[in-house]
Amino acid sequence: MKKILVISLVLFILFAGCRNSFHSGKSAADPHFKKVNLLDSILARKKIIALTDYSSNTFFIYRGERLGYQYELLQAFAKYLGVSVDLRIEANLDSSFRYLQEGRADVLAMGLTVTRNRAKFLLFSEPLFYTRQVLVQRKPKNYQKMATADEINAHLIRNLINLGGVTIHIRKGSVYYQQLLNLENSIGDTIYIVQDTVSSETLIQEVAQHKIDYTVADQIVARNSAKIYPNIDVKTPISFEQKIAWAVRKDQKPLVDTLDAWLRVFNKTLESRLLYNKYFKNMRVKRLVKSEYYSYTGGKLSPYDGLIKKAAKRIHWDWRLLASMIYQESEFKPHVTSWVGAYGLMQLMPETMKEYGITEDSSEEAQINAGVSLLKSFENQLPKTITDSVEKIKFTLASYNGGLSHILDARRLAKKFGKNPNIWTNNVDYFVLHLSEKKYYHDPVVRNGYMRGWETYNFVKDIFSRYRSYKTLISR
Repeated sequence: MKKILVISLVLFILFAGCRNSFHSGKSAADPHFKKVNLLDSILARKKIIALTDYSSNTFFIYRGERLGYQYELLQAFAKYLGVSVDLRIEANLDSSFRYLQEGRADVLAMGLTVTRNRAKFLLFSEPLFYTRQVLVQRKPKNYQKMATADEINAHLIRNLINLGGVTIHIRKGSVYYQQLLNLENSIGDTIYIVQDTVSSETLIQEVAQHKIDYTVADQIVARNSAKIYPNIDVKTPISFEQKIAWAVRKDQKPLVDTLDAWLRVFNKTLESRLLYNKYFKNMRVKRLVKSEYYSYTGGKLSPYDGLIKKAAKRIHWDWRLLASMIYQESEFKPHVTSWVGAYGLMQLMPETMKEYGITEDSSEEAQINAGVSLLKSFENQLPKTITDSVEKIKFTLASYNGGLSHILDARRLAKKFGKNPNIWTNNVDYFVLHLSEKKYYHDPVVRNGYMRGWETYNFVKDIFSRYRSYKTLISR
């Protein structure tokens, strides 16, 4: 009993000082916090809520596609569980820890260094990989003209004793702070530590751009960055090898046991090796970081952003939502044709193309405008009782994909079985999903028969999931 009280007190002290306006729930350290088995909850709701951060190794967007080692690993784990992913982005590590304890996330799916202090309030998975911390510094200006490595090294910090009096910027909340304090004690001199709220990747970029002189990063991240910024040096280690893992709340052993069991199998597969190589060894992914379509620096989704923004105003949508739909339809490929004959950016069927005067020679602007006109047509035909703007968009997207007549059938089923026919999520979408079942498509209120409803259900769900990512990473 005393041990439980001590742990509760420790967790309370750790998180009481971190509250802000975001906080509205009880911490797991609170004695009144409702204990739950998150694994059971995840399987019941068919969704895992994960927090990650934002970098070329964790999660980013390139040409509308969501990428990143942690993101793809999370998708693989979710597939194993048979659930979808609700991904939330949080750059601040202190906030991530707090949100996990408050029950706002199931798992921290990011490259966390395993430490004894963190293990007091987190339960770590088996290691994803191992890395060490390194000093990131800038090579001398004329390093390319220097004849030998020794000549270059003479201008760099190789002996950690020389860190005395140096100012080092690090990511706030990272384990680098404690490591630098340990080094400071070991060398008997002061290291000036500045904690910034930006990512380690951003700090590395600032070293390369002469904005700061030094930072610390995990070796695996630093080496990848060195391929992008050849003027930085990442060869001075400041720690031993350390474990990198995911984390869950301390009371969620069934969840971490399941994760570990999956990792032990997954890590032996070709898929695992290819995924690791893709982000940590493949130069192609690293080159994406310099592209204008890389979300962190370029901020563009496609070559058609301007056209999409203009068209989105016609239907009063956020342009990023329309962009998510276009990516879902065509991945921004203006001349792609589907197996059923749908063509172009908006995947218009041949009859619709004729109606709006679209041919295979039509411009991207004409294609987008035709698709938006079709969306507006569906929106105008929806019952006026659908008043919520977000729900109306969901019904419009569903009609675009599955046909308005089938969506109206699903509304009638919802009304008959006690659901709200004016709400898509957890109401009408249930009957769209099940209109492929005889029980429903033979129901007397259904006028248009069988529907491949799972396609439309996933169409709407995927567009909004991607849109949430776009909103987080792409400016309005």
